[in-house]
Amino acid sequence: MRIIPAIDIINGRCVRLTQGSFTEKKSYHEHPLDVARKFEDAGIRYLHLVDLDGAQAGHIVHYKILEKIASATNLHIDFGGGIRSAEDLRIAFECGAQQVTAGSVAVNNRNALLNWLKEYGSEKIILGADVRQDKIAIQGWQQQTLTEVTEFIRDYFREGIRWVICTDIEKDGMLQGPSYALYEKIQKEVSEIKLIASGGISSTADLERLQALNLEGAIIGKALYEGRIKLRELTAFTQVQ
Repeated sequence: MRIIPAIDIINGRCVRLTQGSFTEKKSYHEHPLDVARKFEDAGIRYLHLVDLDGAQAGHIVHYKILEKIASATNLHIDFGGGIRSAEDLRIAFECGAQQVTAGSVAVNNRNALLNWLKEYGSEKIILGADVRQDKIAIQGWQQQTLTEVTEFIRDYFREGIRWVICTDIEKDGMLQGPSYALYEKIQKEVSEIKLIASGGISSTADLERLQALNLEGAIIGKALYEGRIKLRELTAFTQVQ
């Protein structure tokens, strides 16, 4: 299972939100590159980098931070937030992203996402399935849709999507454990998807339980920044990545 620390960026700083609320924001570090280097020094190979300003603006904003981290580390970066156009996608890949997460555009511009999938391939495009009460939320989690999550994932799987990051918004930042039942449900209904869990992870016990579900990866945010999980505790997981 991939262990994937998250760096979320607002105004150039590392922050964490609670349940996706921009009013529940806590800043942790002024320099995202320094944080990324600490992850790499601890043996981490993957990074989930989110442009929260871009998610709100509707276009990529912090591509320079992506470029800095990609050029100064060997981390495999998946980048999300504000990817709405072919130009946003081009910038993200040119600045060093190995994968790009597409969420809002998958709801609002299906044809664009399918074209990107054809152009870049299924290993480059991750479907962002951000969930609140089993329904997809978009626009930086600020807009709720009526689309059911497994239906959403199944539909795009049929079109060639293979990677999915699924975040339970109500779990995000709460440090109360992830949505095991949600992930089990998705895997049961779309068994061949490469599913990455996000939201609520608070301990290595959570990681062990997710690993037992045979998930492809797990994204860790606040638990690392708050010291609930120490980087050294991830060694047992990262050695087998």
